[in-house]
Amino acid sequence: MNIVVLVKQVPDTYSERKLSAADHTLDRESADAVLDEINERAVEEALLIKEAQGGEVTVVCMGPQRATDAIRKALSMGADKAVHLSDEALHGTDAPSTARALAKVIGTVEGVDLVIAGNEATDGRTGAVPAMVAEALGWPQLTFARKVEIDGSTVKIERETDAGIWNVEAALPAVVSVTEKINEPRYPSFKGIMAAKKKPVSVLSLADAGIDAAEVGLANAGSQVVASAPKPPKSGGVKVTDEGEGGVAVAEFLAGEKLL
Repeated sequence: MNIVVLVKQVPDTYSERKLSAADHTLDRESADAVLDEINERAVEEALLIKEAQGGEVTVVCMGPQRATDAIRKALSMGADKAVHLSDEALHGTDAPSTARALAKVIGTVEGVDLVIAGNEATDGRTGAVPAMVAEALGWPQLTFARKVEIDGSTVKIERETDAGIWNVEAALPAVVSVTEKINEPRYPSFKGIMAAKKKPVSVLSLADAGIDAAEVGLANAGSQVVASAPKPPKSGGVKVTDEGEGGVAVAEFLAGEKLL
């Protein structure tokens, strides 16, 4: 079972995040960067399948040079190797073009049986890239999985929705996206961290992956942010001094704010 896991380096949710003043894209240099937590769960699920079925786990990442740190985190968890698509021309690429680029990179990995991804990244939150990757590959998509099972040449998942639990299956190769309920990711051991330094990471440019520069980047995105402003600072609020009519004053304030 040869599995590809799509991972992404994102700004730490505990860091202050902001948009670039130049082009209103996410300013990735202004915040601490980490491997997205949902991707850790995707890596964990791939490792569990590998341990049960045998095979190999390849991490695929699209991002700037610093995304190597996120790749090494996935390798330290137990993934075998990685492919890193890194090119300045990728800056500002939208979700559909990202999916097509990832599909091209997956095509450079030999004998892929299964692609696993998180259901959505914490920086973009489109929740659509795994499905778009499946469309670009021409493979079945099984999204928002809370449980994954491999049965011969078939992959089966449990998908939790507001309407209940759906049991969905498809023939391999296929693309699966997982939710936060799928598992609890393992912590990298010291041995794993040291081993990750020696595992192969192939760095590809657009040309290496066969991607046309006219299909990616901010200039070719389907939508762009044309203006942005920082969130205004919080005001000090309104202080009510209770001199016997505090309740009335509070009620009048809430009514004035249309909260009553």
